[in-house]
Amino acid sequence: MDEIFRMLELAGQGFHCSQILLSLGLDAQGKTNPDLIRSMEGLAGGMGFCGDICGALTGGACLLALYAGRGNPDDEADPRLNDMINELFAWFTQEFSECYGGIHCREILADDPRNQTSRCPQLVTRTYEKVKSLLLENDFDLSEGR
Repeated sequence: MDEIFRMLELAGQGFHCSQILLSLGLDAQGKTNPDLIRSMEGLAGGMGFCGDICGALTGGACLLALYAGRGNPDDEADPRLNDMINELFAWFTQEFSECYGGIHCREILADDPRNQTSRCPQLVTRTYEKVKSLLLENDFDLSEGR
């Protein structure tokens, strides 16, 4: 339940779906990284507010990579990362395409930014739960990074 309050707090501060998801992941690890959160704004509004792929989906993929991706020259990405991202994509598409007509921000919002307050919180919450589920199914400790 604390995660929902944190999501609402971040949204109230003007953060976008992708930024909220990464903030939650960093919170779980007891970390902060303003540079990472700042960079996630590039995914907001469907890739820079052009209405393309939903920031909850792209942010969810980035959150999976926060735990399983490569971060240093001597690192390797966890071999399960792409499978988790593909599963997230398939789940998101199945869950939200029928209801909203696609997985692009412009479709989800029906080209009306006022729909953001009623639709986006559900997408972020459900995507975060799915990402956590995928990570736990693959034996990642949510409180620890790579």
